[in-house]
Parts: sequence; structure tokens; C-alpha cells
Amino acid sequence: MTHTRLGLPLAFTLLFVLPVAAQERMPLGADAFEALVEGRTLTYESQGQPYGRERYGPDRQVTWSFLNGRCLDGEWYPNAGAICFAYEDGTGPECWRFYEEGGRLSAEFVNDPATPQLYQTDESDAPLSCQPEVGV
Repeated sequence: MTHTRLGLPLAFTLLFVLPVAAQERMPLGADAFEALVEGRTLTYESQGQPYGRERYGPDRQVTWSFLNGRCLDGEWYPNAGAICFAYEDGTGPECWRFYEEGGRLSAEFVNDPATPQLYQTDESDAPLSCQPEVGV
């Protein structure tokens, strides 16, 4: 009979814990994403290494840098539950599902789910420092 008394608290614990654990993360929609990023410069890492920085301007305009001084201007737009980016270099679109976790963003690459997730590591209100391209 002792196991019944021990089992009951466990059953009540699972009753409250399982619904929370079973909840799926929901990606941010366009309005929520825009409210979180507009006017900010966010730094991202992948697998513990610096990945890039993006400045989110008004009207869904963005500037991306792989932290090498070269910047790409573009825009973002919602598409099928993801946030897609189209840059001036014509590559893309690149689509990501963004999540808010603990006040920071994480992102999963929709185009190739095997790509490691990105995690926001820093934020700033300052614009990116972009070097002009040199060449003919």
C-alpha cells in the first residue's frame, strides 16, 4: 500500500508538468518579430562561434554583416510561417523560423533544417559599421 501513497504525488506532479513539457515552441509571426527587432542591431552565433550581425530598420529593411566589414542591404517579409530575407546580392530568399527564448531570439533555417540554429548573443541600438566595397 505504500507505493500508492508515493504514486499519488508523482501522478499529480506529472499532471502539471506534462502539459507544459508537451507544448511546442511557436515561431514568431511577422508582427511579433517586427516589434522585437525594429530599430535594433542583433548579433548572432552558431555552435558557440560568432556568425553575424543584422540591423533591423523601419519598413522591414535590414542590413546584414558576417562580421567581416562587408554589409548587404535587403528586406524581410513573412512567408508560410517563416521570416524570409532577400538581399541586394540576389541570393535567397533565406527563410528562418524565429523564436523568443528568455528575452533573446533563436532561429532555425527553413531552407536547410540541418543547418545549426542561430542564437542572439548581443543587441545594440547602433548601426553597423560597413566598409565600402573596393573594386572595379
